Amino acid sequence: MTFYVPAHFRVDDPDTLDRFLAANAFGALVSAGASGLSVSHIPFVPERGSDGRLRLLGHVARANAHWQELEAAGEVVAMFEGPHAYVSPGWYAHHPSVPTWNYAVVHARGRARLLPSAALPALLDRLSRTYEDARTSPWRMDSLPAEYTAKLLDAIVGFEISVDRLDGKFKLSQNRRREDIEGVAAALDGEGQGALAALMRAHAIGAAESR
Repeated sequence: MTFYVPAHFRVDDPDTLDRFLAANAFGALVSAGASGLSVSHIPFVPERGSDGRLRLLGHVARANAHWQELEAAGEVVAMFEGPHAYVSPGWYAHHPSVPTWNYAVVHARGRARLLPSAALPALLDRLSRTYEDARTSPWRMDSLPAEYTAKLLDAIVGFEISVDRLDGKFKLSQNRRREDIEGVAAALDGEGQGALAALMRAHAIGAAESR
């Protein structure tokens, strides 16, 4: 699988990529098997082990045949998308210019293995706590009736991906001059795209000035 990433849009810093994955952990899992391509959209739990290696933990419904192909697929890809938006040429200070799209994505490539059923309760607890802990009255998995939990666990299959390669592409107008980047970021703020504008200010202005 190829992924086109011009040098000025590439992000390699592990800490930056880890923060991006944590903030945008709902991804698309893609693998190829005997029946062709399989795609599942799921929330992941990214973690780095004591050896520094990145793993992505997730689960799919047992009724989803995708899980049956994962271990035999060889390389799989999980794709994570951050904020993105249309960019009008009218926002630039320098012309001529054309429309484009600014975005941030990370692709994680590696091999998958299925998890034993005994690992599922801890995985689901971690996943729910990721999105519940900041709430005033967080929901807890252990509040469920035991019979209901048993049925839930039987209906899903867990897996982990041992990541061999991370490709980060932050296309944030780094190929434009500072005035253009600032103009686009200000316009995005005005259109309610503050997260993308913040990414541009954090990654694009310094990159543009270093060229």
